[in-house]
Amino acid sequence: MSGGLFVKFLGAIVELVIPWLLAYLIDTVAPANDVPMIVICGAVMLACAAAAFIFNIWANRTAAKVNRNVIRDLRHDLFAKICYLSCSRIDAFTTPSVISRLTSNTYDVNRMVGIMQRMGVRAPILLIGGIIITLTLDPMLTLVLVCTLPFIVLVVWLVSKKGIPRYTETYLAQDKMVRTVRENVTGIRIIKALSKTEHETARFEGVNNELSLKEKRAASTMALSNPLMNLLLNVGLVAVILVGAWRVNADLTEPGKIIAFMTYFTIILNALISITRLFVIYSKSSASAKRIFEVINAPDDITVTPSDKLETNDHIVFDGVSFSYLKKRNNLTDVSFSLKHGQTLGIIGDVGSGKSTIINLLMRFYDADSGAIYIDGENVRAIAPERLYNMFGVVFQNDIIFSASIAENIDFYKSGQEERRYRAAAAAQADGFIEEFGDGFLHKLAVKGADLSGGQKQRILLARAFAKNAPVLILDDSSSALDYKTDAAMRKAIDRDCAAATKVIVAQRVSSIKHADVILVLKDGAVAGRGTHGELMTTCPEYREIYKIQMGDIA
Repeated sequence: MSGGLFVKFLGAIVELVIPWLLAYLIDTVAPANDVPMIVICGAVMLACAAAAFIFNIWANRTAAKVNRNVIRDLRHDLFAKICYLSCSRIDAFTTPSVISRLTSNTYDVNRMVGIMQRMGVRAPILLIGGIIITLTLDPMLTLVLVCTLPFIVLVVWLVSKKGIPRYTETYLAQDKMVRTVRENVTGIRIIKALSKTEHETARFEGVNNELSLKEKRAASTMALSNPLMNLLLNVGLVAVILVGAWRVNADLTEPGKIIAFMTYFTIILNALISITRLFVIYSKSSASAKRIFEVINAPDDITVTPSDKLETNDHIVFDGVSFSYLKKRNNLTDVSFSLKHGQTLGIIGDVGSGKSTIINLLMRFYDADSGAIYIDGENVRAIAPERLYNMFGVVFQNDIIFSASIAENIDFYKSGQEERRYRAAAAAQADGFIEEFGDGFLHKLAVKGADLSGGQKQRILLARAFAKNAPVLILDDSSSALDYKTDAAMRKAIDRDCAAATKVIVAQRVSSIKHADVILVLKDGAVAGRGTHGELMTTCPEYREIYKIQMGDIA
């Protein structure tokens, strides 16, 4: 960037030499009828024009390359930061806002970096250099021009002060529109099924109109600068012409200087217009840059904190864990349990009772407000995220199928997984329908697995978790779309192929967790019952009620 700016500086200096040579030619060389010097001056002017052309092209190509590299690295750093942000940080920023910052905001900064390299040096050099040279030509005329500059600076300052906050408001409205679009695209089927197309169209129109209004206000504010500056500069130009004509008539200056002065005035005028454009783009981009660096500079709230090891033979221990998402009321209250290696934990309870929250805390997507969570005696706060996440094979409640082949979705882009992939697919009861595709595991899936049924999606996701062969297997309501026969066959496969893994199964069906070593019954975030199926049938009314509803009368 420094090299490109230096070349741009040289190009601007060369451009400033041409009018000065013209004034010298008209006022000194031409009256002396020095033809050789006229030819020399013309050749020098031509060379300067060619040099300015070459320097500007060179600098612009360098600027484009630098701009490409800068914005590529900025997007990379922003995306990398987003990937490592905690779930609580993502919740605070919101997903639509993160998407907007990664796309439209980086585009605005991209424009600013590019135009600042092309015009950020050239325009000020032409402005300042033009004023300095005109001072050497005719100080009086220059003072007339300089008198307009304070008014121009005042206009730029006032417009920028008003415009930048309006661009910030525009980006907030843009986040709202992105959120609305995501909701409509994701929920297109339910919108059609419930005949809510007109309602959603009207809702989008309201959000779109709000964004358009805010964009109009911001753009209208920034648009004031150009006509106001043109007015001030043209008033100054009229004054220069009047004063210059009077001075030429009074033999206080020469016509060549007036012609050169008018050329410099045009250069200064264009430079000021360019600077105005820079301020408009800067005003918009500064709001974008602020939003980008709010994410990049967000502190890491999930940090590795050294902690004493717990002397235990248990694999997983929850010790008096309480947690709240919004810090108003607890989503989990004083949850305690322990699992030995290879044991299975079943978690059941009402909707919103905190089942998935236990998994979020175990994987440290969030930190517990109180209590402690241990894996092999280590506090999860003391385990590096990369090592912690490698301990888990997981299927989330709302998981994702990627637009890739079945093999890539199961392997998750790891090589040398073919044998493990086949075993995992068989355990997940997915091998049957995979073989029905003509190209088998190489079959390319649609975005989000749109060409698969709900049960087929879940079996692909289960195969992915099995293929990882991790010490801890987490299944968060991962068999809800499976029929009872397939679910039973899969549970047998888990017991056979994942015997060494500690299993945490969140389910709505009693049949899915009936044979677990420990069953946790949650109610309103608290443990309503803990034990085996047989123990809970005698000690836990909530579990007994769930069993009766699902399985019929208790024998």
